[in-house]
Amino acid sequence: MRKNISNWGNYPVLNCEEVSFSMEEQLLQYVNTHDRVIARGNGRCYGDASLGEHSVSTLRYDKVLAFDEENGVFECQSGLTLDQILDIIVPRGWFLPVTPGTKFITIGGAVASDVHGKNHHSEGSFSNHIVSMKLLTGKGLTECSPETEPDLFWATCGGMGLTGIITTVRFTLKKIETAYIRQKQIKAKNLDEVLQLFEEHKHYTYSMAWIDCLQKGDSFGRSILIVGEHATKDQVNAKAAKAPLELPRKMKLTVPFNLPGFVLNNFTVKLFNALYYAKNTRRVIENTVPYEPFFYPLDAILHWNRGYGKDGFVQYQFVLPMDKKDGLVAILQKISEKGWGSFLAVLKTFGKQDDLISFPMEGYTLALDFPVRKGLFPFLDELDALVLQYGGRLYLTKDARMQERVFWDSYPNAERFREIVKTWNPAGKFRSAQSDRLNFQFA
Repeated sequence: MRKNISNWGNYPVLNCEEVSFSMEEQLLQYVNTHDRVIARGNGRCYGDASLGEHSVSTLRYDKVLAFDEENGVFECQSGLTLDQILDIIVPRGWFLPVTPGTKFITIGGAVASDVHGKNHHSEGSFSNHIVSMKLLTGKGLTECSPETEPDLFWATCGGMGLTGIITTVRFTLKKIETAYIRQKQIKAKNLDEVLQLFEEHKHYTYSMAWIDCLQKGDSFGRSILIVGEHATKDQVNAKAAKAPLELPRKMKLTVPFNLPGFVLNNFTVKLFNALYYAKNTRRVIENTVPYEPFFYPLDAILHWNRGYGKDGFVQYQFVLPMDKKDGLVAILQKISEKGWGSFLAVLKTFGKQDDLISFPMEGYTLALDFPVRKGLFPFLDELDALVLQYGGRLYLTKDARMQERVFWDSYPNAERFREIVKTWNPAGKFRSAQSDRLNFQFA
C-alpha cells in the first residue's frame, strides 16, 4: 500500500509502499520479489533513514523469544519496542543496558542506530551489550555477533539498515533494585562551568545537561547538569519501598494537532529557556524520581513533535572530539548570533568508542531541534562546515538533509563500511532515501 510517510521530525514526507510482516516466511517472500527495500520500526528516527521505495514495517514482528531472569539475557524479535521490554523486565529487577531519550523505539531500530544514552561515558552504546542477532541480508538469513561474522555485526550496528533487515536480537540487561533514580541537578552559570561540572561528576553512571543556546556574555551556555544512579531499596521512601519495582500509572498529555508555525519564535524560546532555568530555585537539588521522567521526560507528552507545526523540524546532533571545546563554543556562538535557539538542547559527553560506523566518539555531543523554515538548510550547512573543521560528525539517525561530502569526509571508516555492505547487500536491495541522498553506491 502506497502512502505518504514521515518519521518523527515530520520532514521529509515521502510517498512509499509500506508493508508489514508477522512471520519470517512473509518477509522472505517480500524481499525476494522486491528491490529498494528498507526496514522501518516505530518511525522515531528523525529524518529519512527508514524511508524508501519499499518500507518494511517490523512492528508486527514483536514477540519475546527468551528471558533468562537469572543472568539477565533477553531475546526478542526486532519489532518489539523498548517500552514493551521495560514493562517485562523492570518488575523482575532488570533494566536496559543503554537507552536513548525515548522508549518508543524498536529493538531493531536501537541496533541500526546503535543508540547511546546518558551513560555512554561509562557503559558505551547499545552494541556493547549485544550477544548476537539475526538478519536477512542479500545472502539470506544470517546470524552474527562480535565473534561470528564480525564485519557484518559491526556494519549492522549503526549501519542504518543497509546490511539487511534485523529479525532477532539477543542482549544483556542491567540488574536494579528499584524502578527509581537518585538524581542530582546542578545549575551552571555558563558553558565553562557546565563542562567543569561534567568532569567533576564523571563518576556518575548517567549524566546530561540542558543548555540555553541563546544566551550571550557571562551567561553564554548557561545550563542545568543532571546526573543520576539507580536507587537502591534503602534510598527510596517508605511508600516506594513497599513495591520498589512498580511505578504508579500517570495520565499522559498529548498535542492533538500541528500547532501554527508562529507559536515557535525567538520570544517563546527565550521565555521557555528562562522559565526552565529558573525552575531550579537552588543551585543544587537532589531527589529520587521514577525512571521515566529521568530517562524519558518527553514521552509523557504524546505527539510532542506536532508542536513544531505542519512543516516539521530537523534535529541536529553532532559530536566533537574532547579536545575541541573551542569548536563547541564556535557552534553555540553561531546559533546564538542567529537567534534560532532550541527548546530542547541537550549536551552529553561520550566515552571512547572506535566502532566501524557508529556515531559516538570520545567528546561532546549536542542535540538541537530547529523548525523547518526559510533559510534553515543554508544555516545548517554553515554548522556542518564547523563540525567538519573541528573533526566532528553528524548522527545519521537524526539526519534529514546532510550533503554527501559531509558524511564521507567525517566518518573515517565510511569506505570500509561501504565495502562490507556491498558484500552482504551486493545488488543494493536494501537502500533508503538517506543512502540515495548520500550517494551510497552499492555496485
